[in-house]
Amino acid sequence: MTSNCSAPRLGLPNLGLGVGLRHKHFRDILEQGSEVDWFEVISENFIDNYGYFRYVLEQIARKHPIVMHGVSLSIGSTDPLNFDYLARLKALADEIDPVWISDHLCWTGVATINSHDLLPLPLNEESFRHVAERVKIVQDYLERPLILENPSTYIEFCQSTFSEWEFLRALAEQTGCGLLLDLNNVYVSSCNHGYDAQEYIKGLPCDRIVQIHLAGPRDCGDYLIDTHDHPVPTEVWQLYAIAQKLTGGMATLLEWDANIPAYPDLLAELAKAREVLAGHLPEVAVSSAVEEFTLSNPLDYQLGENYEPTQLI
Repeated sequence: MTSNCSAPRLGLPNLGLGVGLRHKHFRDILEQGSEVDWFEVISENFIDNYGYFRYVLEQIARKHPIVMHGVSLSIGSTDPLNFDYLARLKALADEIDPVWISDHLCWTGVATINSHDLLPLPLNEESFRHVAERVKIVQDYLERPLILENPSTYIEFCQSTFSEWEFLRALAEQTGCGLLLDLNNVYVSSCNHGYDAQEYIKGLPCDRIVQIHLAGPRDCGDYLIDTHDHPVPTEVWQLYAIAQKLTGGMATLLEWDANIPAYPDLLAELAKAREVLAGHLPEVAVSSAVEEFTLSNPLDYQLGENYEPTQLI
């Protein structure tokens, strides 16, 4: 595999192929083994949780690398950083020793109200200075680099003066943070806003990309929705092949948060990544919305229940 990326990737390893740890699969993993290289956990599901979830995580962490993936940092919000949340996040990290901690380039709420959605922000000089300063504070507090993911978006701001990839590139260069390249989100947003997904990927600093997310969206006609509830479509696998070639290979994570399949079927979907790296693209259409389909926020599934707007964690 030829790589255009020669610099080390923040000293972080290529973990191989992994899946999100979901409670539906706990018994399968404990009784029959994981058959994956690593797991990603939703941080909020384990913060202050010392029951069965924590027991399962501790058992799995003895055998596999763990990555913590958060949905409540709200790095782009105008609210002050929530140091109560950060303290609990750091405590969890100190206990389970994740390889890295990630969250999203977004804001999730304002005036202490959490929308439980990953909301976009205007990409301009003012927001860049604001986010960059907050990233530095968070990294200093956690005492490790923060890995930021590109979200799926459904609107753009007329105030934006950066493309999203330009914003992320500048943010990584100025703060030293890493990047989580969600290829499903790139595909969803590129279809919704009409830009070139390949240009997006090639515009990022490959030496700062430490992880890839793969997932399946829904086609709702005029736009795509990031639902994490179907197989990865061919278009996303094509982007995966490009990203892996550009970077020389990085940790790959399959997300599946609604209509979750049985564990063997999840493993079969993850195995397609090896086929792609061998030059064989799966033929998978983007799933279409149907009448009985009710749109729901993927975070509802990741966090394990449906939410009304509530106080920030």
